[in-house]
Amino acid sequence: MSKELHDKIAIVTGGTSGIGRDTAVLFAKAGAKVVVAGRREAEGKETVELIRSVGADGLFVKADVSRAADVEALVQKTVEKFGRLDIAFNNAGIEEAFVPITDESEENWDRVIDINLKGTWLCLRSEIRQMLKQTGGGAIVNMSSVAGLMGAAGSAAYAASKHGVIGLTKSTALETAKNGIRINAVCPAVIETPMGARLFSDPGIQKFILGLHPIGRFGKPMEIAEAVLWMCSDRASFMTGNSLVLDGGFLAGPNLPV
Repeated sequence: MSKELHDKIAIVTGGTSGIGRDTAVLFAKAGAKVVVAGRREAEGKETVELIRSVGADGLFVKADVSRAADVEALVQKTVEKFGRLDIAFNNAGIEEAFVPITDESEENWDRVIDINLKGTWLCLRSEIRQMLKQTGGGAIVNMSSVAGLMGAAGSAAYAASKHGVIGLTKSTALETAKNGIRINAVCPAVIETPMGARLFSDPGIQKFILGLHPIGRFGKPMEIAEAVLWMCSDRASFMTGNSLVLDGGFLAGPNLPV
């Protein structure tokens, strides 16, 4: 792999498993020094060991992205360790159980919005503040979803949070474009991650959801990681304020028999 992120400093939130872990390791292979953030310390340190195993430098910072103090400390520790911040993948997020809005609790709504939407906002705010202090701009990718581009019956809080991430992405991209900071979002359909396994553990539901992916399978974390790497590299230097859909045909329409 070419070292297209040579000497870049990157933060990956939610880097303890799945898409976040694969992206952190891919960034490292591309030459970046990577700070992994998450709430699960053991898994976060495992990701750092994987980063070091490919010859790169890494750091784990325990952080809850819904807490402003944690996010500010994350960026501060990144700069203390590596001197600057060039790249961020705001990937941390949670799912919710499928329930109609009439049965959804205020506690569940707050939990999903706090992590998925407020957490992305807090990360953007701290990351952009740091990038504006530096020369050279930066690149940020936010984790949205196909649920950020369509309705999701039984998942109002999740869909609202992911729609909000796209609005944040567009608005902050407009604010920072002239400063050389590019901000985009990635919108996957179902990916083979622990989160996906929790949501679709029932074989009947899994079969139904799989049928919504015309390509005939769920995505793999590395397929999303490769796209995020591209968006954070100079190869995507003309891209900002956009959402990249990786969905196996999910949004193209119903997968009807022909």
